[in-house]
Amino acid sequence: MEKFTELKALIASAEADATAFFEKNNKAAGTRLRNALQQTKTLAQDIRNEVTAKKNEK
Repeated sequence: MEKFTELKALIASAEADATAFFEKNNKAAGTRLRNALQQTKTLAQDIRNEVTAKKNEK
């Protein structure tokens, strides 16, 4: 559950960069947003693997 909380926090922190990029055309915010989304992808995959492992151990 700790990783899921971390994922939610990461998405919440990326929201400001998304707003800055899409509404204000801030290119640096776009770079930060892409980085945050990559981290989100990696963390989500870790969570998926953890869920699968826990499901299969029963």
